[in-house]
Amino acid sequence: MNQTGSRAYATRDDSPARLRPHTIGVTAPILTVPRKLHRGDTIRVVAPARSRQFVAEHDHSAVIDARFAALGLRLTFADHVDERDDFESSPVASRVSDLHAAFADPQVAGILTVIGGFNSNELLPHLDWDLIAANPKIFCGYSDITTVQNAILARAGLVTYSGPHWSSFGMRDHFEQTQRWFAQALFDEGPIDLHPAQAWTDDQWFLDQDNRTVHPGQGWWPLRPGQATGRIIGGNLGTLNLLQGTGYMPSLGGALLMIEDDATSDADTFARNLTSLLQLPDAIGVQGLVIGRFQQASGVTRSLLEQIIARQDRLEGLPVLGNVDFGHTNPLATFPIGGQAALTVGTASSLRIADSP
Repeated sequence: MNQTGSRAYATRDDSPARLRPHTIGVTAPILTVPRKLHRGDTIRVVAPARSRQFVAEHDHSAVIDARFAALGLRLTFADHVDERDDFESSPVASRVSDLHAAFADPQVAGILTVIGGFNSNELLPHLDWDLIAANPKIFCGYSDITTVQNAILARAGLVTYSGPHWSSFGMRDHFEQTQRWFAQALFDEGPIDLHPAQAWTDDQWFLDQDNRTVHPGQGWWPLRPGQATGRIIGGNLGTLNLLQGTGYMPSLGGALLMIEDDATSDADTFARNLTSLLQLPDAIGVQGLVIGRFQQASGVTRSLLEQIIARQDRLEGLPVLGNVDFGHTNPLATFPIGGQAALTVGTASSLRIADSP
């Protein structure tokens, strides 16, 4: 454990090539796990994709402030978080500056994204991987933030967290499980055993907090039996695939994939995106697959997903679990990109996640 409380773990060949540009065949950097949050810590909110002004059209900041106060965390906001252009975002230079400032500020213990969007990958050629690696701290978000998280893993060797945005905390009701998982992953030490939620939601809660639709839990879907452990790679599938062929894609060797997609992805789109990912040369090293719950608008059913998985030769003999609580429905689990997962799929399926081996 270093001065900041972060932990460093050697890769399988113990290479010190922390900051070498990542390409297939190049040794991955040494893995660093940021220190956990403590009550009294400061969080910096940044907008790598859409602006806070986009979210402010439906202002739930009072609910957000109350939730973070209960967690004992102090919120601060990046200098350019409210800039807004025709793409509901801000200039690349502004977003890069805010990320660099958040990592460099010793008073900031964790970084949280405003919301997702469509253009976080614009930042990647401009990010200072040396700066990020030298200042490891919690970085949490999901959806479009997937590109930044996996690039940070590939180029800086830092474990980040797929989990709720700052704006997600504005959900007044039915948010308790999401917050429990967030606190477990970012405050507590030790592994987390995930279990299926008893209920879930998939509605535009930010438009109407008083009229919500709650669905009974359906449990996980055991799609292919087996057991596996591996390094967690994933997030939003369509967004992760944007990294293919770039120097920002983490290796899939030894990976346990945890992927999800949103309402814009139907069965055909998900199937071809999954096929594309599994056709990467190093996908031969994938150990297993966990798929987050689909939004209802996607039209993806258990039957369709079973057929999609059955067509994937690369998944033959590997455990595959579906309908898990992460992605664009709620509750939303927080899990470490670059961390470890132990998966069992069968009559009694289980999923354990941890920051490190």
